[in-house]
Amino acid sequence: MKPRRSNLSVPGHLKKMHGKANESNADVIMLDLEDSVPLEEKINARNQVIESLLNLNWKNKTVTVRINALDTPFAYRDLLEVAENAGHVIDAIVIPKVNHPADIFFADRLLNGIELHTEATTTIGIEASIETAEGLMRAAKISRASRRVVSLVFGIADYSASIGARLVSISGHGEKEEELYPGHRWHFALSNMVMHSKAHAKLAIDAPYGNFKDTDGLRRSAVMACALGCDGKWAIHPSQVDVINEVFTPTKEDIALATKVIEANARAKSEGKGAIAVEGRMVDQATVRMATQLWEQAKYLQLI
Repeated sequence: MKPRRSNLSVPGHLKKMHGKANESNADVIMLDLEDSVPLEEKINARNQVIESLLNLNWKNKTVTVRINALDTPFAYRDLLEVAENAGHVIDAIVIPKVNHPADIFFADRLLNGIELHTEATTTIGIEASIETAEGLMRAAKISRASRRVVSLVFGIADYSASIGARLVSISGHGEKEEELYPGHRWHFALSNMVMHSKAHAKLAIDAPYGNFKDTDGLRRSAVMACALGCDGKWAIHPSQVDVINEVFTPTKEDIALATKVIEANARAKSEGKGAIAVEGRMVDQATVRMATQLWEQAKYLQLI
């Protein structure tokens, strides 16, 4: 699977931003029909997203579309029209505020019918946004609700509202947290989501950082997410992309260490040894798997 280090959200109704996003360094371009689109622009945004999908060259990007929440009058038309007209272009549909595996069942069945009708040769994935206490409680069931699910995405602002957490910033997206709580306020929620996603071989994507002018805050947020096992992070502004990519890209030192582990494991196997030692330390197979994952990502990114 292609890396999903940086996931750039782009308002669906603003055509001029689609081309600029496509030219950015973001791994994933998410054309948004939900929060960034005013109510009166919902239908226009859907039509504009379909036009952009069909008329721009997206071959170097992973492309997703965030539909409106399933409890709105827009979602089923979003899913139907985008998938029917441009399903061959997109990699995944992002479903916001997923609270129950039934949300995934619905989207999966509808996509099955659309792909049969269009005689699709590719399968559209699903990215499930975990944005409420209810959704987090059912994250395991949501992860395994369909083979289409490729990732769980943490929605920090809506999750905060769902548990009645105190608002400490204008955007509600992660900044100024250290002024209120001594540590990572969302450590449990994010780590919990990561655990459920990885237990079912899915990716885990962190929420955006709201203050796009605060580069240091963004970096701290991305580093913590990476340390907890996230595979990437949403961006709400193109200026955030390079920082996120840097944090989630293996360093030369990371690659060198991973190579040592892989080579030591290969030698141990060839010599019939069960134990592996690297730089005087014993290494188990879990470490070998982590090293292999990092090495494969580095290879895809042409770092080796």
